[in-house]
Amino acid sequence: MNASFLPSLPAGVQAAALTDLSFVTANGVDAVPFLHGQLTQDVQGLAPDAARPAAYCTAKGRILGSLLVWRDSGDGVQALLPASTAAGVVKRLRMFVLRAKVVLADAAAGIAGVWADAPDAVAALAAQVPGLPTSAWQRLTTPEGTTWIAAPCADTGPAGRWWVIAPGAAVEPTPQALASWHAQDIAAGLPWVEAAAQELFTPQMVNLDLLGGVSFTKGCYPGQEIVARSHYLGKQKRRMLHGHVDAIGAVAGQDVFDAVRGGEPIGRVVSAAVLGTAASLLFEAPAEAATQADLRLGALDGPAIRLADLPYPLGTPA
Repeated sequence: MNASFLPSLPAGVQAAALTDLSFVTANGVDAVPFLHGQLTQDVQGLAPDAARPAAYCTAKGRILGSLLVWRDSGDGVQALLPASTAAGVVKRLRMFVLRAKVVLADAAAGIAGVWADAPDAVAALAAQVPGLPTSAWQRLTTPEGTTWIAAPCADTGPAGRWWVIAPGAAVEPTPQALASWHAQDIAAGLPWVEAAAQELFTPQMVNLDLLGGVSFTKGCYPGQEIVARSHYLGKQKRRMLHGHVDAIGAVAGQDVFDAVRGGEPIGRVVSAAVLGTAASLLFEAPAEAATQADLRLGALDGPAIRLADLPYPLGTPA
């Protein structure tokens, strides 16, 4: 992988070019309040050394864009989101700028995913990147302007993971490494809503509330009434689950069936990562029913989905 903004990676540390993500900036004195009123995240309350997940929703509370968002050192806000949705999300947000002093852009940047296999590899990387964040969602921007954000890990995953963003830089594609990074995101229970799955899910359906991606105290944003009603009326019945399947055709938006019950699909794939002849999935379905179902991908007689654990409980929001 050719990425000059990365240090020489020590043994046990690997990197992937995240060419499926886009870097979006919002600059101007109204950038923070504007996005605070558009996203599910408490943008105004973001700590200066933190990044957080967020969603941009329709008026019906369905996700148009899933984001990783943080505030820069000035008045601006920066974010990562799937490249397949970035242009549409930026275009829609611009429709609501009106007289606000904010400029939104899908900006050029080199984006990489870096992971360390063991604690000693994390320590070796930290020696090269002073101040390297090691707790999930913590952020460092180096004097050179490169941002390191600690990504959540699965209990049995790498010892450390980071998104690395260098505005104006470029990276060469690394397909196999990218698939490995996707599988790590899935094992960590981290949803990225691609274009194929837009407007299919509310934030709770993909566990964003459990990941600290939804504020229930900050006030209005598109879809807020529906998202809040779901939260305050009681237990969320539909959740995002983790599974594995012996198939290479798994894609976002694909139907999930219960072969025992038959009939219509009971859920849909949120994201998938194919490694070899198998795939890891995040899919949305009735949380309790799915644990007793004969889950199948794509059809009633499709390949069986084997449930796997998530690194967080499907219970109380963060």
